[in-house]
Amino acid sequence: MGVAAAIRVSGQRVIAFGDIVNDVVAVPRAALRTDTDTPATIRPRPGGSAANTAAWLGSLGTPTDFVGCVGIADFDYHAGELRKQGVVPHLSTAPGLPTSTIVIIVDGEQRTMLTERGANRALTAKDLSDELLEQAAVLHLTGYSLIDGPRAVGVRELIERAHVAGITVSMNPGSAGFIADFGPDAFVEGIAGADILFANVDEARLLSAENVPIRAARVLADRHGIAIITQGSESVLVAERGAAPFSVPVPAVRLVDPTGAGDAMAAGFLNSWRVDRDVFRATRAGIMVAARAVMLMGGRPVI
Repeated sequence: MGVAAAIRVSGQRVIAFGDIVNDVVAVPRAALRTDTDTPATIRPRPGGSAANTAAWLGSLGTPTDFVGCVGIADFDYHAGELRKQGVVPHLSTAPGLPTSTIVIIVDGEQRTMLTERGANRALTAKDLSDELLEQAAVLHLTGYSLIDGPRAVGVRELIERAHVAGITVSMNPGSAGFIADFGPDAFVEGIAGADILFANVDEARLLSAENVPIRAARVLADRHGIAIITQGSESVLVAERGAAPFSVPVPAVRLVDPTGAGDAMAAGFLNSWRVDRDVFRATRAGIMVAARAVMLMGGRPVI
């Protein structure tokens, strides 16, 4: 189902469904040394790609719902953090499972992430109710749901349910490493039907089997309708099905931590696009939100 056919004219709510995480972000102040101490700035932060996108959307004034699963001990904390950003939380808990945790070691534009998926594994497609879908204009998913939780069958079910309800589906693949582990062909099949794809250049190459970014953008736009390909501090490639791809520059900012930049990009884009469906304006809006994100530690806006 294409983008035009999936647009719901009435209603402006966005549902973000998927991963929510306890992040531990470490920014070394010197080169990493093995078997001894390295001075660093270390902060605990709420995270998760889907939850980060929800938080940025809420901070921009978009009516936003988040559906995810956390450990029982963290329920109040994560519900409160989402509410602070204007997001309505719809959280389930997973007895015996902790909230997903990721240790993020930042090195300029690069990050090393140590991941425990935790309670995200217990999330199912049934956790998103039909009543909630009826209020939405956009359903935003992340590729982490293919790895655990709903998995491929559940993600396809969510996409189909959204389309039946007339809702546009956006997808952030989330991790080139997980795509490679899952298998690019199987990953492509699992996200088939998503109308808007947000990916970084490494993810785009894996999903398109094209090494040249502009060719990757064309392949992904033909497949999904709209493809937004981020290239770090260089630019953002934008492609719509049937149109020539174009590039939008990225402003120079002081980089602190790239964690959540793609999530913020998706939020800024969707906040703009849901109003007037202008892809260029939405991309510019997404870039400006992402520029704010990289100047902060962690993946969410400062309250």
